[in-house]
Amino acid sequence: MTTGASGARDLEQAIADLRKKLPGALGPLARLAYNYRWSWAPGGAELFEAVHPERWRAIRHSPVHLLLEASERCLAEAAADRELVARARALSDLVDAERDAPPLPGPFSAERPVAFLCAEYAVHRSLPVYAGGLGALAGDFLKEASDRRLPLVAVGLLYRQGFFHQRLDRSGWQHELWLDADPELLPMVRVRREGGAPLEIEVPIGDVTVRAHVWRTDVGRVPLYLLDAFIPDNPRFERWITARLYEGDAEIRRGQYLLLGVGGIRALSAMGIEPSVVHLNEGHAAFASLELARRAMERGLGFEEAFEEARGRTVFTTHTPVPAGNELYPDQSMLGSAKGLVRALGLSDDAFLALGRTGPGGSSEPFGMTQLALRASRHRNAVSRRHGRVARSMWHCLFSDRAVEDVPIDHVTNGVHVPTWMAPEMRALLDRYLGDGWIGRAADPDTWAGVDRIPDEELWAVRTRLRGRMVEFVRDQSVFDRLARGDPREYVEASERTFDPGVLTLGFARRLATYKRLHLLTRDAPRALRLLVGPRPVQMLIAGKAHPNDEGAKRIVQQQLFPLRGAPEVGQRVAYLEDYDLGTAQELVRGCDLWINLPRPPLEACGTSGMKAALNGCLNLSVLDGWWEEGFDGSNGWAIGGDESHDHGAQDERDAGMLYHLAETEVVPMFHDRDAAGVPRAWVQRIKRSMRTIGPRFCASRMLDDYVRRVYAPA
Repeated sequence: MTTGASGARDLEQAIADLRKKLPGALGPLARLAYNYRWSWAPGGAELFEAVHPERWRAIRHSPVHLLLEASERCLAEAAADRELVARARALSDLVDAERDAPPLPGPFSAERPVAFLCAEYAVHRSLPVYAGGLGALAGDFLKEASDRRLPLVAVGLLYRQGFFHQRLDRSGWQHELWLDADPELLPMVRVRREGGAPLEIEVPIGDVTVRAHVWRTDVGRVPLYLLDAFIPDNPRFERWITARLYEGDAEIRRGQYLLLGVGGIRALSAMGIEPSVVHLNEGHAAFASLELARRAMERGLGFEEAFEEARGRTVFTTHTPVPAGNELYPDQSMLGSAKGLVRALGLSDDAFLALGRTGPGGSSEPFGMTQLALRASRHRNAVSRRHGRVARSMWHCLFSDRAVEDVPIDHVTNGVHVPTWMAPEMRALLDRYLGDGWIGRAADPDTWAGVDRIPDEELWAVRTRLRGRMVEFVRDQSVFDRLARGDPREYVEASERTFDPGVLTLGFARRLATYKRLHLLTRDAPRALRLLVGPRPVQMLIAGKAHPNDEGAKRIVQQQLFPLRGAPEVGQRVAYLEDYDLGTAQELVRGCDLWINLPRPPLEACGTSGMKAALNGCLNLSVLDGWWEEGFDGSNGWAIGGDESHDHGAQDERDAGMLYHLAETEVVPMFHDRDAAGVPRAWVQRIKRSMRTIGPRFCASRMLDDYVRRVYAPA
């Protein structure tokens, strides 16, 4: 990769400027602060926290922000801490060594990398450009690519307000608020040309040429480039294009997708980066293929030949069968937004619209981003085995000359980044029994055989510590959430007084959508309440945000969950944690005992939160949809049938009944059946089975192997 206009020089200058503010002994922190590699290194977060613990928590663990604002006294005290200085130097040396290591052998190089385009990235809670599972997957993908030294660059959008923050009022209704993020306080730099002027790209959107600057943030070895339209050169309406993730206004979203796809390719070209493979991670970036074709036409190719050349370099991952994730736009509105691109390609309106329509004709059919991506890619994949079957059936209409089973949509099941999601205590335990460097061999089932050698007492002790730490987190947050809502004092005090580190803890945390079926938890309220306060009590933790426009999901929380809080059992044993983000997710997947997932089949494309929970010894109780259909083996968790049904009421009744039945007759008894040493032997054996079977199959290392071998390499 060239270093001139790639931001590498700008990063070095920012590091040097920050280092000048720090005492000499803290110099290594400047380089660490500008690379998110610290966030998945053992002790990385604790290193920055030690500089100023209270401020670290207040600014959502943002290292550049912390060091820029830290007082001279705090910095001097940190510089005098020899142990802290030694840890900073060691971690900085590790990051430098990884940066300088040779790339993964293969067909890709720094000059011809894989380009990964996505609308959101959940790299860290301090970088607010993510909303849910798509972003979490993308963040894990970049981290694993860095660990494996895969030459890869990523492109997204810099949302100045990011995704919304959530507050619930006393009725349980969700309210949204947005906070501006200052990129100057984040570990990123504006990419500049020789001479110091910001690198600027232009994209025609509607009747306006929209300009965007490029910011770079490093995720280990992987540069993540974020396009920013919030600059004075743009009219006020166009500046809003990169204001909010998943903006509700359809015209703004079309502008976002044109900027991401067309602008992403133009930004890479302006930096001298010519990708060998362009990976469209969901349909939002589909216009990238048309920009590749436009560039090929500049060499004299006709559109058809140029489009085929672009297809040969493009791969596409579809992430959901849910209609809201496969956006459709009226043909005239799409033509209005993309008119500049259509003219540049020399296409008629009908020829352009046909690229995004399901059928070959039909002037009234809307334009679909997923349809465009499917047509414009040489390889297409779903994100789990079952989702592959669903996607082939769903998109058979685009390949009607083939049998459904022959529709060219493969699957690569998602995986999660082990160092990010595994608790330090669990990682330390596995370090002792799985051998040195085991994380680098996580995709090998033999690596996990050592789990069986862990004494039950040691594994159970770690699980108990993780649950206890999470309970302290829940007590803090639930008290603050309830006080902020103005709840009665006795309800506020209930969570602090009765959440118990020794009680079986169930977790349900994810993006709230109607098909996730949160309402099954309370479908039989008396039965649910008996579980909470029986002789063997249970406590439940719930978290999640509904999209601002998803009134149905909001009503589930308000009308079916919050009315039960008047029961004493609920205040004592159930907490709804507001403003769910990566930090809360890490606490819950590490500390819960049972992870519950209740999607309506077959709408769960994959899901990854249960994989993260399993890495920490939390067991899964899930509907056989998404990844759990291929992950469940009968002895590594519990399952609810995944059959489809058009009678949603009957399906909900049946699945809720199975949920309560499994909890009452298997989960609760097994958790509480202890021997003389206080260890639930059968439960611990199920944990070991879960970790052995889920660890290797659903880690990001296996996922990346699949993409490199089966998806990228054929290019």
